[in-house]
Amino acid sequence: MAVMIRATENTAGFSKTVEDGVLSSFRSICGEDGVSLGQAVREQHGKDESVHRCCPPDVVVFPRCVEEVSALARVCHSHRLPIIPFGTGTGLEGGVGAVKGGVCFSLRKMDAVLDLHPEDFDVTVEPGVTRKALNAYLRDTGLWFPVDPGADASLCGMAATSASGTNAVRYGTMRENVLNLEVVLADGSVLHTAGKGRRPRKTAAGYNLTNLLVGSEGTLGIITKTTLRLYGVPEATASAVCSFPSVQAAVDSTVQVLQAGVPIARIEFLDDVMIDACNRFSSLNYPVTPTLFLEFHGSERSLEEQVSTTEEITQSNGGADFQWARDAETRSRLWKARHDAWYASLALRPGCKAYATDVCVPLSRLPQIIVETKEDLIENRLTGPIAGHVGDGNFHCVMVVNPDDPDELHRVHLFTQRLARRALAMDGTCTGEHGVGLGKRSLLCEEMGDPAMRAMQSVKEALDPLNLMNPGKVLQPGGPGDAQQLFLHLD
Repeated sequence: MAVMIRATENTAGFSKTVEDGVLSSFRSICGEDGVSLGQAVREQHGKDESVHRCCPPDVVVFPRCVEEVSALARVCHSHRLPIIPFGTGTGLEGGVGAVKGGVCFSLRKMDAVLDLHPEDFDVTVEPGVTRKALNAYLRDTGLWFPVDPGADASLCGMAATSASGTNAVRYGTMRENVLNLEVVLADGSVLHTAGKGRRPRKTAAGYNLTNLLVGSEGTLGIITKTTLRLYGVPEATASAVCSFPSVQAAVDSTVQVLQAGVPIARIEFLDDVMIDACNRFSSLNYPVTPTLFLEFHGSERSLEEQVSTTEEITQSNGGADFQWARDAETRSRLWKARHDAWYASLALRPGCKAYATDVCVPLSRLPQIIVETKEDLIENRLTGPIAGHVGDGNFHCVMVVNPDDPDELHRVHLFTQRLARRALAMDGTCTGEHGVGLGKRSLLCEEMGDPAMRAMQSVKEALDPLNLMNPGKVLQPGGPGDAQQLFLHLD
């Protein structure tokens, strides 16, 4: 029989069984300061950056090593308590909410860079290490980790959500850059997805358990270590901003640049609404038209060739108002609009909140879906500037919404459903990088179909037969109104 924890500001409300049985076990494992029942701490760990309402866990634990994670998981398994892993809380689909109560495993105290092999271009890190912290650690090695989702997310959290970002067109997503994972399963056993200590660049040995866990969003286990590919810091970098007469012209340029074999590092798209917002927010003066932000990495000689080829292609598609930059200060200024896009969007409607949703389609369908999406936004009186990783066919709508207007919240919810289904109708996906979490569970079913969903459910039941690992996420949609009920709370 499950022991239900109901946390209060102190332990006065606990039954003797819970106090002695569960909480004392937690404290014996990770110390008095490793267990928190405080309301503020629980609420902090019950919500990410999405619009889904806060669902605080009953208790938060702060393990310091994999042995403690394993021991805590065994206690939870014994008492049938849900387990919710927590990294930095920067997710965008409600993946950390304790929708069924339970225990949040906050992994911030596990923040060591464990094994760096510069000659092999790989490193192993614990879940408290963020991408910025890793790159700071690597600063004097000539190496870097390029996957950049924008937020300073934890690297194990990025693996859990299969994150990517602006550099994915050249360096790939987390799926291409994770070599091995250490994972604590629901019963406390420890799994190494590629074998303990293994870090080959490729393997043909057995099932690909690593990529099974990448993108599993905490529903199969807790990632306690990840071994990552590293890259050499490029000798030279150049950036550019280019305006286009239409979305079609910008996307045509992107496709042709990729077809020409230019190893471009970033190709970012901002629509006219987003450019206007960035101009206002950052006191810039870019033309208010569809715009590409580009970045090139390589040697001095290869950079000249990349820039020359790209400039020729963009000009043939009507690209104009080029602003090229080589030095770090000017490049930073050119990219400022893209980096500040979230805040610029919020500034369009002071007092409102923002929610970012993403989809991904084949490159050839990108102009059509962006045009249809913009028409949808106008028709439904919604503010949603668009930015995207155009080299991957992945784009985001930053929905700026009044949290006190139920009608607008409802229109936003319906819009996000239409946007995802529009992407599915164009042979795309309901999420390119944010993940499924709570809000896209029914859309995942539509995207994958019954046989694939049954296979996923079978995997879930094999690794987590009691459904303790982050329950209610990814695979278990609620009733017809469940997603909307969770959505319509901007706390």
